[in-house]
Amino acid sequence: MGKIFNTSGDCKPSQHYMVDIHGRLLKIKEMIDRGNYFSINQARQYGKTTILRNLRRFLQEEYLVISLDFQKEMSDAKFQNENVFSIAFANGFLWDIKKYKLSDSLKEATDFLKEELRDHRDELELVELFRHLSLICGASEKPIVLLIDEVDSAANNQVFLDFLGQLRGYYINRDEEPTFQSVILAGVYDVKNMKRKIRPEEEHKFNSPWNIAVDFDIDMSFSETDIAGMLAEYERDHGTGMDIAGISKEIWSYTSGYPFLVSRICKLLDENVAGTENFPDRRSAWTVSGVQEAVKMLLMEKNTLFESLINKLTDYPDLRQLLYSILFTGRGMPYNQLTETVDVAAMFGFVRKIGGNVAVSNRIFETVLYNWFLAQEALESDLYKAALQDKNQFIEHGMLNMELVLAKFVTHFHDLYGEHGDAFVEDVGRRYFLLYLKPIINGTGNYYIEAQTRDMERTDVIIDYRGQQFVIEMKVWRGNAYNERGERQLSDYLEYYHLEKGYMISFNFNKKKETGVKKVILGDKILVEAVV
Repeated sequence: MGKIFNTSGDCKPSQHYMVDIHGRLLKIKEMIDRGNYFSINQARQYGKTTILRNLRRFLQEEYLVISLDFQKEMSDAKFQNENVFSIAFANGFLWDIKKYKLSDSLKEATDFLKEELRDHRDELELVELFRHLSLICGASEKPIVLLIDEVDSAANNQVFLDFLGQLRGYYINRDEEPTFQSVILAGVYDVKNMKRKIRPEEEHKFNSPWNIAVDFDIDMSFSETDIAGMLAEYERDHGTGMDIAGISKEIWSYTSGYPFLVSRICKLLDENVAGTENFPDRRSAWTVSGVQEAVKMLLMEKNTLFESLINKLTDYPDLRQLLYSILFTGRGMPYNQLTETVDVAAMFGFVRKIGGNVAVSNRIFETVLYNWFLAQEALESDLYKAALQDKNQFIEHGMLNMELVLAKFVTHFHDLYGEHGDAFVEDVGRRYFLLYLKPIINGTGNYYIEAQTRDMERTDVIIDYRGQQFVIEMKVWRGNAYNERGERQLSDYLEYYHLEKGYMISFNFNKKKETGVKKVILGDKILVEAVV
């Protein structure tokens, strides 16, 4: 059986199409060569386990690598006290080291730990455990590297912090007592956040024994070049004739290189899009239109990644408020990870830094969040109900009549909310347009917000519908001069997207405003403007 795109568990080079991670492994090895202790903290399904498993093989010529998985080997019961934890850790360590051919001195040191487990089991606590680990490190001909995956399983357990304290003590005294060459902890939560859970008092908030760790600054996301390399291997096997550079760019534009999302879109293209009525074979599927179809399928999925993201909004109310503000109000927030909510949002993969401000990590997450927030009020929204009733009017010969969508939105908005006042319009106007739009394109089209143009005065919505693309600028009216400048900006944007017609919604607070829809000719572009 040939290779496939994988979105379940770690990726194996012999079985799966995957990006070339050799450069990342080299950079991690440089950190290990320097004797660094560090954490690889990444969001869910970001490739941590794949990196660790490949790292073990990459290091085996120069290092003895002990790899433990706390999720698999350390249940909650193993953290009840030092003795139970020390026994469980020792057993896991000894089991993993059995994979190696041991020298006589190293076998003697491991046998000594086995005897301790047999004869003095009740007395083995962290101090005794680390004395044995030090003996083992000293007896090994190769430096020992300790990898621990899924350290999230240790959250809320004081004994794990005490374990880190022992690592820290031996690290500081490494010139006098043998210890690990390097220790790598991998998970979503960093140790600082674990500390925050265990000891919420202010004085302990950032007082972590893991302060010996250096920053891990290696980018784990996939670049367009990474994606292109993976697609080139697929193309050698299947000969679709795809534009590798163009498809890589399109996939990256939706995912910003989030590993699971990249692989999931590719998997959907290969296994779900190809063979459908509109994309009868791989050649027709591996196109820009095919990518858009895969994105539509992805957004309709109920997968574990999306469920995990949405669950966090319930667990962290401040995170929910931050994301709502970013998405709907246009109010910028400086990207500062010393701000606890920003730190948490970045840790879970919700946000990244764009131009010094906080922005949602990628278009897929952004649309998932928009859909979720809008769904919270859709059933109670008269505007949403109106869109459902109007839906069939907007489709002509399978194509979307966007000019009619804007005209109907203006009418319904004024009928329903015209008496609420300007402050209401400024706060919810743009959100309500998306609420009106969603049932019209749902299941057939996609939409996303252009992050670079989202602010308190302007937001650009990009809509893909059956191969059509629409650019809609939503902005707050700031006078004729500002409006004309907005028209020119939209015209430039249309040039970038190779479009002849664009759309604009102005939320106008002028008492003498004239609401409705008109057309403006600007050079060779047609702008359809709706005034609310």
